[in-house]
Amino acid sequence: MKKLLIVVLAWFTFMGLAWAVTPVDLNTATQAQLESVNGIGPSKAKAIIDYRTKMGPFKSVDDLEKVTGFGPKSVAKMRAEITVGGTKPSAAKPADVKIDAKKSGK
Repeated sequence: MKKLLIVVLAWFTFMGLAWAVTPVDLNTATQAQLESVNGIGPSKAKAIIDYRTKMGPFKSVDDLEKVTGFGPKSVAKMRAEITVGGTKPSAAKPADVKIDAKKSGK
């Protein structure tokens, strides 16, 4: 009986870990999806959306540092929760420009 209980608990633990974090794609996420990431609130989510609209898709998670309000430490903390996948061709060329999270949150 103890073995069965241990197996069941182990199964629930591993299943919980598998579903715990589904990375949010910076290039396709909605504002609500971005806000689900620990460390991203409404104004930062809006700044991310504004950046990708104006500058084109993120090429890597590190590109998030180009958005005001995100530095190397904050990006490192949320790296497990974010990803860059669905890149779509954009007319805008990404540049080394910061989008201010304070100005984009109305």
